[in-house]
Amino acid sequence: MSRLGGRVALVTGAASGLGRATARALAAEGAAVVAADIDAAGAQVVAAEIGGHAVACDVADLEANFAAVAFAVEVCGGLDLVHLNAGVATGCGIGDDFDLARYRRAMGANLDGVVFGTHAALPALRARGGGVIVATASLAGLTFEPHDPLYTANKHAVVGLTRAVGPGLAEEGIRFNAICPGFAESAILDGFCEAISAAGVAIIPAETVAGAVVELFAGDEAGECVVVQPGREPIPFVFRGVPGPR
Repeated sequence: MSRLGGRVALVTGAASGLGRATARALAAEGAAVVAADIDAAGAQVVAAEIGGHAVACDVADLEANFAAVAFAVEVCGGLDLVHLNAGVATGCGIGDDFDLARYRRAMGANLDGVVFGTHAALPALRARGGGVIVATASLAGLTFEPHDPLYTANKHAVVGLTRAVGPGLAEEGIRFNAICPGFAESAILDGFCEAISAAGVAIIPAETVAGAVVELFAGDEAGECVVVQPGREPIPFVFRGVPGPR
């Protein structure tokens, strides 16, 4: 039996990489899928493939997030599952190579896209009596990526947001979790895959990450940051407690 039959899912960044793989996986589990992407033509291709719907959405624009949610509700009758996946590499550092436009673009996609997407989706999820949100963070949100410190910063923010809002939203019947993959197939790795492989690091198939996302949608976790690494089963990250006062 399809585990997500009758559910409506919205996936951002759905035109390629992890978003496309998740859209396919959700459709295979019986969900009606709305593919959202700034690449409207790419989203249309994915939607046609899976029998879903497509909407153009720049996740860094708050009103575009509201419009994507409204579209899902209008064409599918409601919203139950939200995968806030859209993201980009920064392309600059914090020294002489700092570029304000690149910084704003990365923060807009990687952090604002999760905050705005959540804010826009919550009323629709509440109207259905609950739902599930899965945000794409990264292993860089749990450790660090020295080649892109600003990416590390915004992914740490997604992890922190997940831990902060997870318990409270769970009380409303809305489960919020994050997925934290290592190097996985996506447009972010374009031009770097060969170097990563040469360093002896396996690149995770997008379908593997998508499978972990589907498990979060079908499961009962809340406030978890699930690590996906090559050769390992996905597992919630265990955070150490901070030292208390003396």
